[in-house]
Parts: sequence; structure tokens; C-alpha cells
Amino acid sequence: MSPRAQISVLPDGRRLHMHDGPIDLIVEAFGEAGEIKAAYRAAARRLVDVLDALCAELPLLRTQSRRDGEWPKGSVARRMAAAVAPYAERTFITPMAAVAGAVAEEILEAMTSAASLAKAYVNDGGDIALHLGKGESFVVGMVERPDRPSLFGTATIDSSQPVRGIATSGWRGRSFSLGIADAVTVLADRAAMADAAATIIANAVDLPGHPETIRVPARSLAPETDLGDRLVTQAVGELSDAEVREALDAGVAMAEALARERLIHSVALSLRGETRIVSPDFVWMANNGGRTVRNDNRRWIHA
Repeated sequence: MSPRAQISVLPDGRRLHMHDGPIDLIVEAFGEAGEIKAAYRAAARRLVDVLDALCAELPLLRTQSRRDGEWPKGSVARRMAAAVAPYAERTFITPMAAVAGAVAEEILEAMTSAASLAKAYVNDGGDIALHLGKGESFVVGMVERPDRPSLFGTATIDSSQPVRGIATSGWRGRSFSLGIADAVTVLADRAAMADAAATIIANAVDLPGHPETIRVPARSLAPETDLGDRLVTQAVGELSDAEVREALDAGVAMAEALARERLIHSVALSLRGETRIVSPDFVWMANNGGRTVRNDNRRWIHA
């Protein structure tokens, strides 16, 4: 059992904050008071073992995913491996690309196994696992820049829809990115799936070799990173409108391919104030200068 775990109810009296090393969760459950307490107790019990179990398999989890590779033993690690498996043959990716989403899923499952809840979510640094009982819904938000969160777009997810996972990636976020997207927000069946897909799509939003983009070996910033000496984005300079469109087009092409494979349900891609939407199943709404804006699956248009 980890002696590091810190668990407390936030001042609003509704949400639980759980922290253990790099794991930092905000948890909220809805339902009868006794059920909520039972869910929170279950979440706390599950958290204290998660990080140690992951650390025990770190060498494997930091290794390139392969279809015929060794399968991890821990339940969170297996969620991670399953989420990145569809990408194993097309690009470099390790199970670490889905760690935050997988942790969120694991804690949520502990909660819903222990209690009857109307709805609940576990937010692991912006990668979110959702539980929705019949007739319930959540409104989820979209930001242009994870480093300066400012909600400008929303989508409503209800229990009749398959989405139970949300994740955001980009070079300005807490994890490294090979691309130049400010933010890529993905809706998928599960949080770990969304986490992996957001990484892949954010990497695809790129202008390879652009002279205004500063990239450094990942290992120089974090010696133990799974990315090794791969170049990760640290700054993006001036871009012309045409260059912004070119980079976003590349991300959209990747997102559309993943949507066709049913690996994602929707994605919003943002770069330098322009947002593109790939959304076969969902409608995103945004507020632009006080006016409601609706997406047409490619760009924002006035409703």
C-alpha cells in the first residue's frame, strides 16, 4: 500500500481529490448519499495500489507496442496496452500513451462496482472516464490551450450514446507531443482509447521541419521517458494562415481515419485560434463573441 497517497474532499463538499505521485484525480459521483460514500471509499482503496503496480511493469510499459509483444499483468497496464494496440503497426507508441485514461477507467470501475450511482466521472488531468445511468448526461468542454484552460466549446453526452471517455493532448499540455497542435480533444468509447487517440492525432497536426518550431530530444527533458531521443515540440513560432490549415488538414486526415475504424467518435483540433471538427456522431457548440456557433464537421460556422 502506498504511503504517498493523499485523499481529501474538496471544499465544495461534493468532489474527491486523490493524489499519488504523478496521479492526480478529481472524482465526482451523483446519487444517494450512502452510495456516493461507498463509491468514494472504493475509489480511495483502489488508488493506493495503482502506482506501485504500474511502476513494477514500467520497463514493459515504456516499450514500443507490438501485436505479438509481451502482455502486461496488472489491470491498469492491460487497459493501457489494449488502448494502444490498434496503432502498434502504424507508428511508434507505447502503453504509456494511455496511462492517464487507463487510471481514470480503473478508479471509475472500482466506484461503480461498489455502489449504485446515477452518474460519475474520474478526471485524471483532463483525461476523463464517465459513468452514465439511464437518462443521465454530461456536458463536456473543449479548450484551445491546455496550459491556459478557457472553455469555448461543449458537447452533450447522454446515456444512449457510446462515449464514456474523453482526453486532450497537444504540445502545450502536460505530456510531450511530436506535433504542433495547441489542443486535440477526443471522445471515444473509453478513457484509455481517447487518451491514445488524442496522442496519435495531436502528433499528426504538424509541419515537419518547419524552421519556427523548436524541438528537443524528449530524453533531455525527462531521462526516463518512453519517447527516448524522439524530438518533442517545445515552442511554435509564427505560422501563416496557410500553414495553420496545412497542419490541421494533416490532423483531420488522421482523425477521419480513426473515426472510420470506430476508434473514436469525435475530435476537435485547435491550432492558433482555428478549430476543426471531425464529428460523425456529435454536434459541438461554441460561444464566439456572445454568439452561439455550431460545427459543420470541418470548421466552426455561425448558427
